[in-house]
This record gives sequence, C-alpha cells and structure tokens, in this order.
Amino acid sequence: MNLKSTLESQKKYFQTQATRDIGMLKKLLSVFRTEILNREEDIYQALHKDFKKSKFESYLGEIGIVISEIDTTIKHINTWSKPKKVKASLLNFPSKDFIYSEPYGSVLIITPWNYPFQLAIAPMIAAIAAGNTVVLKPSEHTENTSKLLESIISSVFKPEHVKVIEGGIPETNLLLKERWDYIFFTGSVAVGKIVAKAAAPFLTPITLELGGKNPCIIDNTMSTQLIAKRLVWGKFINAGQTCIAPDYLLVHSSVKKQLISDLKKEIINAYGDNPQESPDYPRIINTKNLSRLTSMLEDSKVIFGGHIDTTDCYLAPTLIEEPSLDSNVMKEEIFGPILPILSYTSEADISTIVSKYEKPLGFYVFSTNKLFYKKMIKTYSFGGGTINDTMIHFANTNLPFGGVGESGVGAYHGQLGFDTFSHKKGVVIKGNWLDIPLRYAPYNNKLNKLKKLFKFLG
Repeated sequence: MNLKSTLESQKKYFQTQATRDIGMLKKLLSVFRTEILNREEDIYQALHKDFKKSKFESYLGEIGIVISEIDTTIKHINTWSKPKKVKASLLNFPSKDFIYSEPYGSVLIITPWNYPFQLAIAPMIAAIAAGNTVVLKPSEHTENTSKLLESIISSVFKPEHVKVIEGGIPETNLLLKERWDYIFFTGSVAVGKIVAKAAAPFLTPITLELGGKNPCIIDNTMSTQLIAKRLVWGKFINAGQTCIAPDYLLVHSSVKKQLISDLKKEIINAYGDNPQESPDYPRIINTKNLSRLTSMLEDSKVIFGGHIDTTDCYLAPTLIEEPSLDSNVMKEEIFGPILPILSYTSEADISTIVSKYEKPLGFYVFSTNKLFYKKMIKTYSFGGGTINDTMIHFANTNLPFGGVGESGVGAYHGQLGFDTFSHKKGVVIKGNWLDIPLRYAPYNNKLNKLKKLFKFLG
C-alpha cells in the first residue's frame, strides 16, 4: 500500500478544483448508479458469501438505500452547493452576507462489516458531492464485499479522486497515522475512541457513527400481535447485526406474557420452525462474534431459540426473559439475534433501567398514548428513534442519522450528509456607498450611541 503516494495525488487533484465541478460530479454519480445496478447480482452474491444475506435484505438495507442517496444527491446538489444568502447585521450596514459551503479536502472513511456496501457507499457519496477526495477503508471481515467495492469504485472514479484501500487492523492503523482533513468512522465505541484519539493531534474534525443499548418501551395500549410483527422484523433483520436494532424490551407487566407468545409466533411466521433452513435468515459474521454472543446466553434464561451451530456461524432468533442487569447480555450492546425482555410497572422502573446506560443510538416506544410517548421522547436523550415501529427513521434522507454521547458524534444522510463534509464559510460583502463613522477612533462621546445601537438591535 503506497499510502503516501495516494494521499499526495489526491491532494494535488483537489487543488485543481476538479472535485468541485458540479456538472462532472453529477455525471460521475449517474455512471456510478448505473454501474451499481449493472453489478446488482454480484453484490447479492458477495453479501451472501460473507454472511448469507438474502437478496431482499441486500436490496432493502444495502442497494436500495444507496440508489436513493445517489438520486437525492443528483437532484439537489446544485441547490445544496449554492451560497446561501442570510440576513445581514445592521452593525455592518451596508452589506450582503452569505454562507459558502466548501469541501474539507482529504477525507478518510472507515466502514463496518454489518452493512458493508451501504455504510461504505452512503458517506462516500456525501463526501464527493461536497467536493472532497476520499480514501475508503472497508471492513476486512466482509472480504467478498470489500473486493467488490474496490472493483465497482475503481471502474468509475480515478484513484486521485476516490481510492479503496483493503486490509485489516495494520492498514487501518497506518491510515490513522496520516493527517486528514476529515475522518468519518462507523463501528464500535471502542474503535471510535481510537479514531478520535488519532484525530486529536491534528484537530481533525470527525464523525463517529457508533451504537449502544437501544431500548424499546412497550406500554399496554397496543395490539401485541402488531408489536411482535414489527419487533421481529426490526430485531432479527441481518440477524440482529444492526446498530439501531432494538437491544432490549421494557414491557408493561400486564402484557408481557401475551407479547412473548406473539413474538414466538411471529418468529416462526418469518423464519419457519428451523430458521437455519430459512433463506431469509443471515449468519453471524464470524466465529469470534458468535462466541461473544454465546457467552451472553450462559447466565440468561432462554425462553425461545438459543440454538447454536458453530460450523455455520448460526445463532437462532433467541428470546431471554428478565435477565439481571448485571448479566452478560445486559452489560453491553448485543449486536446479534438475542432479545432480552424485561417488565416494568411504573415510569420509575423505566427510568431505573434506561438511565443505567449511555445515550443510545436508537430509541423505540410502542404506545397509542401521545402523552406517554411524547414524554419518553422528551425525557431521554438518543440519536434517533421511531414510535410504534423500529428502525424506519433511518430510511428518511430528510432526517439526520447519528448518535449522541457514546453513541456517536455528528450525523449524515441527504443534505445533512453534504453539510457534514462541508465547512460552512461565512462571508460579508461590504458596500462602499456609505461608511458610518461610529466604529472609528477616537471614541470620544460615542459609547452611549453604541449602547443605544446594541439595544435597538436586541
């Protein structure tokens, strides 16, 4: 990996201003869109080889979202990139004031394995739309998808514009030693802290898309059958390996028994009596993560599922009832197909559990009581959430996607993605036809006039 050469060529290319040519960018994105659709079957195969992801899930969670991001960007990039005129201050009269969006320059994007296509391409689209060059480091755990990413991207973009660098931890460490103008990372909290530490000496701005223990609070005002159907989809899609998946349920004690019964039925409806034979149920990414998940079951009461096949990296959709908050499954983000179910009787019970953990990336409430779910939204801090469903807020490019506290720093999607990778530069264009003498020395007898001016402006 000739990293120095890559960075140098990208910096030189950035200085030519070519990366800010909106017409060129729209053409490139259009070609990129076509290439992705032409390679659709290859993408399906790569994702299936990496962890048996079905075509439906691959399109829903990977290809479809990427195409939507490209379409949105092509449609709106002219508007996003134009200078925005803002109201001028009377202190500067006469003047015209603008906010200019300018690219940071050299951007490093480090991506995870759980949605290895979408979580690589989506931020890349935003970064190049904003006018940056990009070095993309995909996950080594999804080797087939990473190779395909390199093939697709290199067929459309020049390496001095966008370059994919494959490899593992050594390559990532080398990348983090370089000086970047912006770093975008999606992954675990632990690695996020490493990235932040690497960025600190250069004061490099960063976006960290992390995770957390996402609560799902369920009161007794809704049909448990509908709740179960939506929960099974949200929790077990991608075998639970989704950063915004519900991590645990907090269910009103009066409906817990019925909800558990409905959850069992909906799991069977979705994946059959033996999910291992279902073409719609993915695998755990590798044996290391399977072992981590297996350890979470050792001190827990499994009431459904729990079957493990290490030769197939398989863990069945699993329900756990009333785990101790000190148990393995409640100590950290699960990131797998294990769903703990806890009960509550009062809002104080909810507070005791939710407040025990860091601010989560996702937050879910099932309730028809507006006062209740609005209070939950206002009381607890979280990255983003959904009422009466799970995860679907991710699909709206008009909503920011990102965390808060330990669940992340910054957000993206749609225009917010463009803005994330753009420095907002304030510019005042001063008129010359009038020059008010108040601000100039000597200041004799001017202070009271200045105070009156500020009072008027306030």
